[in-house]
Amino acid sequence: MIKKFYFTLLFLLLHSYFCKAQPPQGENQNRLETIKIAYITKELNLSSEEAQKFWPAYNGYMEEIKQAGTKYQDDEVGYEEKVVEIKKKYKGNFQKVLGSDARVNKMFTADRNYRDVLTRELQNRQKLRKQNQGQPVPNKNQRNQQPQGNKKKPGHKN
Repeated sequence: MIKKFYFTLLFLLLHSYFCKAQPPQGENQNRLETIKIAYITKELNLSSEEAQKFWPAYNGYMEEIKQAGTKYQDDEVGYEEKVVEIKKKYKGNFQKVLGSDARVNKMFTADRNYRDVLTRELQNRQKLRKQNQGQPVPNKNQRNQQPQGNKKKPGHKN
């Protein structure tokens, strides 16, 4: 039952995310965070008790990753070393919540897979944008218009 709920939630969030044109940056960031939470929760099959303990630890982990990215902007090797150090630091915290090395490794894999999917989606959108440059984009009214062919009115016979 819970798996169906998370799958449905993930589907609805992904569907609305990919269907909507570019929202304001703050809204976009919130939506991405919501999708990420749903994705990782589903991948790890987190119970509500596990989720309550997991997400504060994960948020601390991500904050340190972001800080490392800022500190090592021009040093890829330094950044990668720092990320490995942070992963080692948080591995014990995640293991307390998730219970096994296998689930901790699955968490790191799910995190990487999420980023990969997001990166591919961004690249695909950029390709489409380049391909469509110079072509007029239909306005909202034009996109929603139905073809005016031979429509039959309900209750009328031809």
